Amino acid sequence: MVENFKISARQFSILVILFSIGSAILVIPGIMAQEVKQDAWIAAVIGTGIGLLLVALYIAVGRMFPTKTLVEINETLFGKWLGKAVSLMLVLFSLYSTAGLLFYVGSFLTTQIMPDTPIEAIHTLFACILIMGIRLGLEPLARSAELLFPFFVFLFIVLVASIFLPPVQFKFENIQPVFETGIKPMIHAVFLFTSIFSLPLIVLLMIFPVSVNQPKAAEKNFFFGILIGGICLIIIIALTILVLGADSSARQTYPSYLVARKLNIGDFFQRIEAIMALMWIITIYFKMAFFFYATVIGLAQTLNMKDYRPLTLPLGMILVSLTLLIFPNVVQKATFDKEIWPLYASTYGLVLPILLLAVNVFQKKIHQK
Repeated sequence: MVENFKISARQFSILVILFSIGSAILVIPGIMAQEVKQDAWIAAVIGTGIGLLLVALYIAVGRMFPTKTLVEINETLFGKWLGKAVSLMLVLFSLYSTAGLLFYVGSFLTTQIMPDTPIEAIHTLFACILIMGIRLGLEPLARSAELLFPFFVFLFIVLVASIFLPPVQFKFENIQPVFETGIKPMIHAVFLFTSIFSLPLIVLLMIFPVSVNQPKAAEKNFFFGILIGGICLIIIIALTILVLGADSSARQTYPSYLVARKLNIGDFFQRIEAIMALMWIITIYFKMAFFFYATVIGLAQTLNMKDYRPLTLPLGMILVSLTLLIFPNVVQKATFDKEIWPLYASTYGLVLPILLLAVNVFQKKIHQK
């Protein structure tokens, strides 16, 4: 073990909620509206159901070796060298995912809030906060998530309530007719939703169940966390389409942020987009933190290091450089998210855990003979 801290089952459920919502709360309404128009919320409902099945798969992997991280499970089942190769690919996946999230932070802040600030400055500052969190360790990260979660819930309730307060900000005609899109676009939309929402949860096997002090309770909380995260996204997607309409939502990069900007209650309570921005920064920080945590811990365990902290600064510097190199603009990132990311995430979020379970069953049968 690289780190011996333990977190509670409740802290783990909060981390799952924040991780699953992550960047999706801002970008997924627009992506889904592009695919299935006003039926985007239906695709999110189906995607949440698939997310629950994926959680069951990840729990099954965690139960095989409850005292090992995903990297250690790879080496146990695949052997030393093949296991290390698979783990290094997983580390690269986590690092690449962190870079993608960091790009979203810089892109959003420079286009919506601080247009005169160089994107490199935002990337560097956010990376410093990320490195600080990882160096402090898992327990402080979990406690800070526990502390910030009530603020997230409060801000979410304020945002949703603001849409329903008179004058009512939405039109039911915007989600009609229901089930107008065909089966093929719906399947693609569900796949996209799943790739952003639940497939990345595979990296949480770096802390579950090995770093949770109540594994059985944490299993139930894993399901609970993904369900709550899914419900939050379904609500955001539905309200975005109700307020903006499917066509307008599809044209926007951050449609849910535009919804918050449009809200106006009695010419007094208006332009509450800061609420959406704060909610998103809270969730994306913890999603980024656990992708980066998986990167650092995974590399340290692959290299058989006793302490992961010496890796945090160099990997953080690589992260900032990588963000600028692989995502030159928003259009390229959007194309990557729609066309390449679903297959890339499926390789690690679906194929890898199934392969691990299959190899484990095969090895058990051989030992029984």
